[in-house]
Amino acid sequence: MDLPKAKLILEDGSNFEGFSFGFPKTTSGEVVFNTGMVGYPESLTDPSYRGQILVFTYPLIGNYGVPAKKREKGILKNFESDKIHLAGLVVADYSFHYSHCQARQSLSEWLVKEKIPALFGIDTRALTKKLRRYGVMLGKIVFANEEIEFRDPNKEMLATEVSAKKPITYGGGKKKVIVIDLGVKNNILRSLLKRGVTVVQVPFDYDLEKESFDGLLISNGPGDPQKYQRTISNIRKAFRSNKPIFGICLGNQLLALAAGAKTYKLKFGHRSQNQPCVLVDSKRCFITSQNHGYAVDDQTLPAQWQTWFYNLNDRTNEGIRHKNKPWISVQFHPEATSGPTDTAFLFDEFIKLL
Repeated sequence: MDLPKAKLILEDGSNFEGFSFGFPKTTSGEVVFNTGMVGYPESLTDPSYRGQILVFTYPLIGNYGVPAKKREKGILKNFESDKIHLAGLVVADYSFHYSHCQARQSLSEWLVKEKIPALFGIDTRALTKKLRRYGVMLGKIVFANEEIEFRDPNKEMLATEVSAKKPITYGGGKKKVIVIDLGVKNNILRSLLKRGVTVVQVPFDYDLEKESFDGLLISNGPGDPQKYQRTISNIRKAFRSNKPIFGICLGNQLLALAAGAKTYKLKFGHRSQNQPCVLVDSKRCFITSQNHGYAVDDQTLPAQWQTWFYNLNDRTNEGIRHKNKPWISVQFHPEATSGPTDTAFLFDEFIKLL
């Protein structure tokens, strides 16, 4: 099989040569790694990866193919959005032969259809060790020595590319939950609908005063949380209503910023399905799915706020809550997809607050 070669070039000058199994185009973005063992259809369609070149540390990718696109209650099954959001994909070994009862196409065919470049034959162990040691870097996948500038997605307001353009309503429950869509994963919507509420998905900068609601959910999404000042302002306005608020991932960071705390960029972030998180003032540890490159600075939380969860690996913040108001958020993903569902009960806790 005669496959085109291409290079992954990092901003420090490092070169990694591999073979193309995706769409043969030059691209650039932030190079990050994910240590999960399964779930590439969900990861590739997670809007939080917008503008990033994703490195899978698990050595064999593609062996179970890609499922068909089927919808249930208007939402795609088996995928976390309607398309792939990566700037590029890098793996060690790609499986050209796939086998799964739900598979309808290969990973390569899917990547080519969606025009996403991908490389295999890369020493992902060496690449990941570099990113862990020096931190995530900008990079570019280059074909035939084409010229392209390094792109830093963290300087962009990426939610403009992944958020809903107008309100979308799902379900018909008595209670209404507004979801601020900064790149919401489909399983957040599914998790709410399973609990019998009406869900209204709104753009990231939507004026919440246009809607009546019983609860507010601030979704996950890509990029630097401090870029979303209009969303932060809208959350502060929502504080006046005293309605329940639940933040997830980027939503945790935005809730903290709205409260007056600060955020910072992690050296290489948390992207995996096996992150241990401890419930504060307990001995309970939950294994969680995560995808973020920024964190809340616990030391800057105002007096009325407290840390709710922390990461057992590096002690970084994994959730906050208000001492008196029904406002809670977590840095990890209770909706999973992919990953363990240990913390799915948090949706139940949110619904009880409505």
